[in-house]
Amino acid sequence: MTSEDRDQSTAVAHDEPERAGSRSSRTRKKKHLPLWQETILLLGIALLLAVVIKALFVQAFYIPSESMEPGLVQNDRILVQKVSYWFGGHPERGDVVVFKDPGGWLNAGSDVGPANPVAQVMAKIGLYPQGGHLVKRVIGVEGDVIVCCDKRGRISVNGTPLNENVYVKDEPGVACRGPMPGGCDWKAGPVPEGNIFVMGDNRNHSADSSYHLCTEQETNCSKNPYVPVDLVVGKVFVLLWPADHFRWVMRPDTFADVQDAS
Repeated sequence: MTSEDRDQSTAVAHDEPERAGSRSSRTRKKKHLPLWQETILLLGIALLLAVVIKALFVQAFYIPSESMEPGLVQNDRILVQKVSYWFGGHPERGDVVVFKDPGGWLNAGSDVGPANPVAQVMAKIGLYPQGGHLVKRVIGVEGDVIVCCDKRGRISVNGTPLNENVYVKDEPGVACRGPMPGGCDWKAGPVPEGNIFVMGDNRNHSADSSYHLCTEQETNCSKNPYVPVDLVVGKVFVLLWPADHFRWVMRPDTFADVQDAS
């Protein structure tokens, strides 16, 4: 081996420890964030995810009144999913939906959300049930004609009577499934484009679309019984709380028999 080769070998031998030491130094410099910084980062990510989930997927609400009994009781906590109404999807007959007040449907007590400041913040990001909304069942969609009632007290949609014994609350002395506002003899529709006709399951105690119909006795009536689809937040899919009320909320089979409006 020449002297030149020995010199090069020595240089390489010296260089390798230096590179190894440099890598070790870089490894030592990769320190974890302090615990408080990691906590803030994780909380920020969790809040961001909560906001995204509320905006696009699922949101919590509570039942503001007795209008959806017996299935949904006042102050029950429910979850609403929004995916069904993506990409041109729209509310269907039988869906239980949450929607914003079309104007004058909510009384002052029902419009109040959580009073606790922490709960108010949680409601904003979808982690706590929110107020200011209504919960009703879709009875008619665009073009439908709803008539109350046949000899058996049943509401008809496009000429098809609905068998609603499974979910409508029975009340002694009430002769039909749609007693408000003008007894058991009224008609609504055709439902305008982009709107729905909704009713509560507790028919005699629900300020719903039938309640906002103009009766024959009213003159210069400007009430609007229809709810714009744009105000619908989503479809109720689970009754979450209290635990002994927990159940999935499904569309009743009776609506499968209703034909679309001609």
